[in-house]
Amino acid sequence: MSLGIGSHTITAAYNGDSSFAESTGTIDVTVLPEASISTHPSDTTVDEGGNTAFAVTAAGVTTYQWQVNSGSGFTVITDGAPYSGATTATLTITNATAAMNGYQYRVIASGGQSVTSNAATLTVTSRPAAPTIVNTVAGNAMVRLTWNEVYGATGYKVFQSMTSGSYGAEVLTVSQSVYSADVTGLTNGTQYYFVVKTLKGSLESPFSNEVHATPHVPSPDTPVLLSAIAGDAHAMLTWQEVPGSIGYKVYQSETSGNYGSATATVAESVYSYDATGLTNGRMYYFIIKATNPGGDSVASNELSATPMTVAGAPTNVTAVAGSGQAIITFTAPMDNGGSPITGYEVIASPGNVVVTGATSPITVTGLTNGTSYTFTVKAINGVGRSASSTESNAITPRSSSSGGGGGNNAAPSPTTQSGTGASVLVNGREENAGSVSATTVNNQTVTTVAVDEKKLEEKLRAEGQGAVVTIPFSTKADVVVGELNGQMVKNMETQQAVLEIKKENAIYTLPAQQINIDAVSAQIGSAVALKDIKVNIQIAEPTAQTVKVVENAAIKGTFTIVAPPVEFKVNASYEGKTVDVSKFNAYVERTVAIPEGVDPKKITTGVVIEPDGTVRHVPTKVLQIAGKYYAIINSLTNSTYSVIWHPLEFQDVSKHWAKEAVNDMGSRMVISGVGNDMFEPDRDITRAEYSAIMVRALGLKAGVGNNPFSDVKADQWYTDYIKTAHEYKLISGYEDNTFRPMDKITREQAMAMTARAMKMTRLKVELGDGEAQKQLSQFNDWKESSEWAREDMAACIKIGMVSGRDKGSVAPKESITRAEVATIVRMLLKKSGLI
Repeated sequence: MSLGIGSHTITAAYNGDSSFAESTGTIDVTVLPEASISTHPSDTTVDEGGNTAFAVTAAGVTTYQWQVNSGSGFTVITDGAPYSGATTATLTITNATAAMNGYQYRVIASGGQSVTSNAATLTVTSRPAAPTIVNTVAGNAMVRLTWNEVYGATGYKVFQSMTSGSYGAEVLTVSQSVYSADVTGLTNGTQYYFVVKTLKGSLESPFSNEVHATPHVPSPDTPVLLSAIAGDAHAMLTWQEVPGSIGYKVYQSETSGNYGSATATVAESVYSYDATGLTNGRMYYFIIKATNPGGDSVASNELSATPMTVAGAPTNVTAVAGSGQAIITFTAPMDNGGSPITGYEVIASPGNVVVTGATSPITVTGLTNGTSYTFTVKAINGVGRSASSTESNAITPRSSSSGGGGGNNAAPSPTTQSGTGASVLVNGREENAGSVSATTVNNQTVTTVAVDEKKLEEKLRAEGQGAVVTIPFSTKADVVVGELNGQMVKNMETQQAVLEIKKENAIYTLPAQQINIDAVSAQIGSAVALKDIKVNIQIAEPTAQTVKVVENAAIKGTFTIVAPPVEFKVNASYEGKTVDVSKFNAYVERTVAIPEGVDPKKITTGVVIEPDGTVRHVPTKVLQIAGKYYAIINSLTNSTYSVIWHPLEFQDVSKHWAKEAVNDMGSRMVISGVGNDMFEPDRDITRAEYSAIMVRALGLKAGVGNNPFSDVKADQWYTDYIKTAHEYKLISGYEDNTFRPMDKITREQAMAMTARAMKMTRLKVELGDGEAQKQLSQFNDWKESSEWAREDMAACIKIGMVSGRDKGSVAPKESITRAEVATIVRMLLKKSGLI
């Protein structure tokens, strides 16, 4: 019997037989349709912690049963987290876990018969891993966080709180390739807590480890130790002010680079320290650190000093007479003052005949037979002359029986004119405020004008600030000396007065403050009154030996001397102890007359000629005053100066835009070629080359100062230039204590160095609020510049030292060429009025 789908009633009848009676029965039958699935569950993806569902569309189904295969075969699902609807057409998954990734799901649909769906796969996208904060750096109202990279991250959220473990919304979000962030706008001195989350699409990781930091004012910049001037058992240190510091720590050691605790701390307004209790003859090393609530600065450059004083006086002085001479014997002093004794000086009295020698005995010639003499002896070391010994026995030279006299080698004795009145000009008005004396020393005539302290003080008080005190020398002499005492110099310094020494062929213009009488006093001994210190400012014709050095230097350097060399000196003395003032903090002007008949077009520059014959350019310009030509030389040191003719033209700049600047700087010995009269103007320049050129342009002596950079080796050609550039604060290195001398210098680095040089030459550029950005914003690429360089760049641009490149760009990160550098340094010297 075949039945269709639906409900049916079946009746059966039995007619009976002998054993059973007739019977009739009825049953109801329902025929169900065959179950079928028209839409199977499909694969689905869900974020970890998210919700999703699997569903089927089926017909002829009376029951559903979902199953899951978690890796060991399909098992029946029952309702309960994370599942619901396990016996319906839709299985819902709530808060999916990472462990469910890859699970398969199917459903058994039952009707007239059962049918099983296809299996569908669940993909769970895992939350990203939490980052680890690896570093925190507290700064001024900010904290810099650094964390490790999380693979697959699309970004990071940074959270901040003043309460540990309690965080609200993120304070900033960064992209996937950024692993650090500066949290700004914080309050200095307040402790903050920080965590970071990783982003991966819409997913966020748990919080990272928690860190805390307290922002603070930045530690001060590195101070520059300017000088360590040794004295008697002490050393006077001076340094430059560091803005933002509240004090300075001084460190002292007998081993270079090895320092313990600070030996002293001074207040913020103190920029010097006298290290006392030192042992004469022993070298000491010093550094300083600036300090403030943000901490201590990096250590300054290291300077050394060897305290010393004059030697003790010789003893046991004995004189033996001869004919026109005497033989002087003595015992060397036990105490050399910490400096080796280099010789002795014997002084005969009367006559003050002075003879020097290396050791005992010393023969004094040039004495007058029949005259009674006594003798004293002084020991000479690196500091100066000792006190005089006690007088020797008196002797009287007599003629020998042979009639031999001696005296042909007599030392020159002072001539007369002592005490003769001399004119001194104050602001051009002549005053009888000096006395003149003349002597002959080493076959050179020496004329000295000693200025009257009382008269000078009266005139300075009447003239006020900025007076010019001129000591003119009208009589011809090989050496002219203006003599003041330390108190006079101090008074002039207080009133910002300028001292001029005028000789027939040279003028020395010296601001009194450049003598730095306080530092001189510290070297001589602070117990000595300033009025007892004699200060001499001198212009001298060179000795025959110096002339020979200059002539040899001219031959070696292939230049022509157009004005005779002139020596400029400043020294201070007290009782035989002499201190040379050879270095100044600002450019000091010297004027050298050009001899008649010299073509002014054949004057290139002034030069310094060192005792060893080394020659270096110093900034020089030629002016015509009252029909006569003068070379105006500006330098930071005292030495022997001359004026030269040194024409130079490079073949490969004959049609170059920088021809004039390149040839001018080459002629002045500021820049050099590459051989065969070639310059290679368009070649990029290195950091070492730029440092050397700037040092030479400013007329600085190479090799001054220390080398603080680990990658600048002692045997390199540029090392001495880098020492000097660092000493004068023209350059700075990198945070890893390197300078990278052979790296190409960028335009922004070159402009920063040039701006520092402008401060040395007193070339002022005022930048008002917002003006730096205004100057830079005329260039379309100014934002590519480093923030630290922008103010220096703006200063160079405003004053016209630097211009942009093509298409309105300033090109801060590009290299700079040799031609551009020649143009910049020439412009620097011109705008500073030095050439």
